[in-house]
Amino acid sequence: MYRSILQAPNFYKVGIYIRLSEADNTYEAESESIINQRNLLMDYVKQNEFIFISEYVDDGFTGTNFDRPAFKKMLEDIEVGKINTVITKDLSRLGRDYIGCGYYVEEYFPSKQIRYISVLDQVDTFLETANNDIAPFKALFNDMTSKDTSKKIRSILKNKKEQGKYIGSMPCYGYMRDPLDKGKLIPNPDYADIVKKIFKMADSGMGMSAITTYLNDNNVPTPSSLKVKNSSSRYSILWTISSVNKILKNRMYVGDMVQNVQTKLSYKSKKKISLDKSYWIIVKNTHVSLVAREVFERIQNSPSRTKTTFKSRDKRTFENLIYCKECGNTLTITHRKKTNYWTVNCNKYSRDPKRRLCEPHFIPYDKLETVLLNQIKDTCKKTLKSVNIDDIAEIIANTNINKEDGADKRKNLLIKKEELQRKQDMLYEDKFNGIVSEETYIRLSTGIEQELKRINNQSIDLETIEVLDTQEEINKYHSMIKEMINIKNPSRELMKAIIDKIYIDNDRNIEIIYKFNFI
Repeated sequence: MYRSILQAPNFYKVGIYIRLSEADNTYEAESESIINQRNLLMDYVKQNEFIFISEYVDDGFTGTNFDRPAFKKMLEDIEVGKINTVITKDLSRLGRDYIGCGYYVEEYFPSKQIRYISVLDQVDTFLETANNDIAPFKALFNDMTSKDTSKKIRSILKNKKEQGKYIGSMPCYGYMRDPLDKGKLIPNPDYADIVKKIFKMADSGMGMSAITTYLNDNNVPTPSSLKVKNSSSRYSILWTISSVNKILKNRMYVGDMVQNVQTKLSYKSKKKISLDKSYWIIVKNTHVSLVAREVFERIQNSPSRTKTTFKSRDKRTFENLIYCKECGNTLTITHRKKTNYWTVNCNKYSRDPKRRLCEPHFIPYDKLETVLLNQIKDTCKKTLKSVNIDDIAEIIANTNINKEDGADKRKNLLIKKEELQRKQDMLYEDKFNGIVSEETYIRLSTGIEQELKRINNQSIDLETIEVLDTQEEINKYHSMIKEMINIKNPSRELMKAIIDKIYIDNDRNIEIIYKFNFI
């Protein structure tokens, strides 16, 4: 661990870092509170006659990662030299991820000549103490404690779910927590009637688009607008077919508690994944319903909401290549069965025509396709008129790398990578057993990390080289270029090879973005 010559107390410009997570409130002592951490750290600063500069507080943030606003602000102040000392109550307040803690305590802080002090652990990176040597083990223990705490929390929450207690962060639209029982839902007097109105309109046969238009015309607050915690957050002020549909298929509105629909990937990750319905926890009749069960079932089984199997159709030549110039959304190509007629329309406009979120861009597809093909043909002829096809094929062949040689290089890099990783593991084990010092470990591990990074970059370079390995591929390439020039019988595949995007504005002006990367 990095050591520095101790300076006079007034040399140390201190930033105290305080962290409290929701789990700390439940599982840890009162001493973990923000106030008690602050008092402890400020007393320490005064006793040692350090200069207090700033306080960084992350209240309600987990220690299993370092994506915390106050922590990031502290790093910014370190970079500009505002503080040169960081003090925490203990290592767990800095973080509970032992790899991350090890990086900051053993690499980042030393590289910036920052003195780090953990008061209760008696860790001080500017002193030679035994506590500094066992700091990595404490960090590992904190990580294991966090994992164990996560398991306990999951077990408790699962038990509450099975009892029908609501444990979510915010109830679904139309409900609120019972002030007398936080695990129970009651109708929200401001929005429950809106949910009832949505179900009533759907049950009467009103279409999704009509319901959406009604809600927007009457300026009804959207579900996402109620979830905003501060004014800087973004949210949708408009209802969409998707948001209406989400309410109509939510079983919570019949009085059943439906939970365990999603789960986090791990205790260190914020990312959530959806669970199969077999994992859902459903408890019937736990709260007041906003819609009768028979009405809910009737809506789910209505012809307009049941899935219909459509016959697959071949995609049009330019389908998924045409975009609205105004809003950037895809221009949808639709087949009108009665008249056997293809049309083009803006997807955003068609979702809510009455509110005119964009312009319609209505165009007969067949006419548009003819115009596009003629324009592309003319452009290709002009662009490729002076290009010698045989010369292009020869260039491709000459720049082609040997496939076997590339495979051998990747194989050798993989062997080197595995060898370095084994050395890295052995080095950490030697450090763990006290065979090598902290300084030696940092020096050697840094060298290994740099070599691993170099190998990874080389591997990526080899993988991203575009090659044409055989004469067959070169001939195929040769044919495609000729086909581009002639373009008598255009295929969708050929258009995708030539065109990146086609933009059309409301005045039907066309802008074609070509790929031409292979020329």
